[in-house]
Amino acid sequence: MPIPSRAELVDHLIETRISGEVATPRENNLAHYRHLANGDRNWWLGLELGDRWSDEQDVLAVMAERCGVVDDPEFRQGQDTIDPELTVAGLDRMADRLRKAAEGGERVLFATGHPGALLDLHRRTAQAMREAGCEVVRIPGGLHADEGCVVQFADVAVFERGASLWHTHSPEPMSAILDGLDRAGRPQPDLVVADHGWAGRAGQRGLDSIGYADCNDPALFLGELEGTMQVTVPLDDHVRDPRFYEPMTAYLLNAAGLPGADRAY
Repeated sequence: MPIPSRAELVDHLIETRISGEVATPRENNLAHYRHLANGDRNWWLGLELGDRWSDEQDVLAVMAERCGVVDDPEFRQGQDTIDPELTVAGLDRMADRLRKAAEGGERVLFATGHPGALLDLHRRTAQAMREAGCEVVRIPGGLHADEGCVVQFADVAVFERGASLWHTHSPEPMSAILDGLDRAGRPQPDLVVADHGWAGRAGQRGLDSIGYADCNDPALFLGELEGTMQVTVPLDDHVRDPRFYEPMTAYLLNAAGLPGADRAY
C-alpha cells in the first residue's frame, strides 16, 4: 500500500482510534494524573519528578497541550481524546531524531512494555535503522527484574514472566539492561526508542530517549517538557488490532528517510 500523506494518516488515526476519540475514559485519565501528582512512583515511569507536579490541574494542563485531552477541569466523566495533529507532529519530531541517528551510525536500543500492541512497530523501526547503518543494541543475557526475565525478541527488549511476554509500566527492566551493559563493559546506547518505564528510565539515566505514550500515562509528556525525554508521541498504545499501527509506521520511516517504509504494511 502507498505511504500515507499527513492528511491521510490523520484520517487513519481517527478511524482506528489511535488518536481522536480514544478508548480511554476520562475517569481513568484523571485517576492516573492524581496518582502521579500524589507522588506514586508507579506512575512516574522511571522519571524523578520530585514535587514539581504535585498539582493535578498542572498535569492536566500539560496533557491538554501536549496530548490533546479535553482541557476543561470540570469534565470528569466520558470519552477523552488525543489530538491526531499532535500525534503526527510527535512522529515528525521522532523522525528527525531517527534520521540523525542513522546519519551518525548510532547504537540504538528498542524496548516495549506493550508487546501485545507495539512490538511490530518497534521491530520494523529497528530493522530500518539497521539497514540504514545503525547498530541495534543486543542486550546481555541472563537479565532479571520484577520477578521475571528481560529478553530480546525480534530486536526489541521485552519483559517475560511465566513463559509469556508481559505488559509492564515498570522501569526496572530498563535498569537491568543498562546496568547489564555496564557490567559487560559495553557502551550505553546513543538512543533509546521505547515506551512506558523503559523510555522514562533511559531518559532519567541521561540517555537520549524517544517514545510513545497514552493519554493516561502523563509522566513521559512531563519528561519531554522538562527535557529529560527527547520526544513523546501521544497515541492509544493498545488498539484492538496491532496492524492499525502499520500506516503510522510507514509514515514515520518515510519521514525519517529510512529504508523499508514501503514494506511497513
